[in-house]
Amino acid sequence: MADPGSTLVTGAGLIGTLTTQLMVESGEHVVLADLRQPYVSALSGPGSVTPAACDVSDLASLESLIRTHRVTRVIHTAALMSTAIRANPLEGIRVNVMGAANLLDCARRLGLGRVVLASSSTVGYNCFGSLGPEPLPEDAPMRMQSEQPASIYAVTKLTGEHLAGVYHTLYGVDAVSLRYAAVLGGHLALPPNSVPGRLMHTLAQSALERRTLKLDDPYLMWGGREEFVDARDCARANVCALRAEAPTQRVFNVATGDWVTMSGFVAAMRQVFPTLSVELPVEPSTGFAGFPHRRPAPSDVRAAREQLGFSSQYSLTDTLAYWCSEPASR
Repeated sequence: MADPGSTLVTGAGLIGTLTTQLMVESGEHVVLADLRQPYVSALSGPGSVTPAACDVSDLASLESLIRTHRVTRVIHTAALMSTAIRANPLEGIRVNVMGAANLLDCARRLGLGRVVLASSSTVGYNCFGSLGPEPLPEDAPMRMQSEQPASIYAVTKLTGEHLAGVYHTLYGVDAVSLRYAAVLGGHLALPPNSVPGRLMHTLAQSALERRTLKLDDPYLMWGGREEFVDARDCARANVCALRAEAPTQRVFNVATGDWVTMSGFVAAMRQVFPTLSVELPVEPSTGFAGFPHRRPAPSDVRAAREQLGFSSQYSLTDTLAYWCSEPASR
């Protein structure tokens, strides 16, 4: 039997670790790479995982890692998030853009199989003023100037999508990008590094401390409705995208297909913490995370279901109940 090689998962953050666990449970060998060598003792199953320290923006180190561990496929989740990029834009561009470019070029030169890149629905947030009311497709129209992405993080993710598409067209690299909705997850004891994580963490902490929260952070408020997705569903989507036989698209929405108001989100959190007390502001005219436009519709999730065999399993209430519970109850 031919050696199937290893699957490289870049980024030992929440989604990368959850993805690795799913693959180990199914008996596969995974190389989990991060800037600092990740701890993998909690990952278990009939498969195996090898931790590796690697900076994806260092092409020589990345290529050496791929060759050493006979990597044949890649799930790329390593990235700097919005908050970190606002503090250090050039570092975010280096990691997010050059990391994706390096992986795609390794796939080109070394003949790797499927490459799955983690992207974000924020790539299209600045188009919300001219879209809807139908569910938003992956191939939505975008005006190249007036609707360019409104954050450096979104720019880096859209750049990764375009690089993956061009590497597929020019060189035949089998690359697929997944646009996650606003991702929820992570233990409450750890400081969140994403805006959705901050929202969940802020509400939960105020409930645990039994204090009334005045929700006035502009990044944690939104007008209209927004869509969210469980980090566990993102991990499942990664694995489905890696295994899908012949997807005809190169970009897929990863979302529930549902959306929720700010008051609806608080109500869902109140099902977990009945004593939660929140003073909601006047509903802003802007969208989530300070973006200028309200979301006009949820994302269209049909392509992921039909071509990847993926559908979200967890509702917003399921997600909040799981991630806001004590670790021992998981």
